[in-house]
Amino acid sequence: MTNYSLYAKNLTDMPTMGQVLINTINQYSFCMAENDSDFKDALEESDVLLPDGVGVTAAFRFLTGKKINKIAGADLHDYLLSDLNSKRGSCFYLGSSESTLQKIKDRLSVEYPYLRVNTYSPPYAEKFTDLANQRMLDEVNAFRPDVLFVGMTAPKQEKWAHQNRAQLNTKMICCIGAVFDFYACTTKRPSKVWINLGFEWLGRLISEPKRLWKRYLYFGPIFLWHITKTKIYSTKVLS
Repeated sequence: MTNYSLYAKNLTDMPTMGQVLINTINQYSFCMAENDSDFKDALEESDVLLPDGVGVTAAFRFLTGKKINKIAGADLHDYLLSDLNSKRGSCFYLGSSESTLQKIKDRLSVEYPYLRVNTYSPPYAEKFTDLANQRMLDEVNAFRPDVLFVGMTAPKQEKWAHQNRAQLNTKMICCIGAVFDFYACTTKRPSKVWINLGFEWLGRLISEPKRLWKRYLYFGPIFLWHITKTKIYSTKVLS
């Protein structure tokens, strides 16, 4: 965990010069990255890496003694939409299905009427063809959004953004995955009660046990093992 430069400031303090690539990390993505060097590179080379999970923030404090706050992808999304709307800016949603994207546009038109929006749903594939990848780049670049939201699930979205960022004509790239479904209301995010208590993960597990049980009940202990091993090693080095 200490290999990652986790973002410890407020969203209002994010860098604005040049192009900014923003990713999030939680205990599940941490574990996946341990066995996927391309994914790990994508996370490590983020301009902003948000600690999206109480497991991550607790692990960071356990290893370093420093406290950082959890910032979820949904929090980033809400903040940027409000900021863009006030500036009459633009955003592009890349990923998900046409029906989900339409629900997002319908909601945005009501909540953020001054925001310019465009979307594109790429064909589903484990790996995009060169033709499909170029179509995605062309769709984004023709619109030239202030912010590009990428929602193609981890680790595909992070690796795609990392590989293609130099070819994207946008000021900010945000890989936010499940936020597309949260905002479209196709998947319900746990209530603020769960979130404020630090149990958003449990709320999600209860709502989608078949899909998420492995993420929390299998990878949770693996994450704990990684963190404990790191702590033991650092203690021996310092002793």
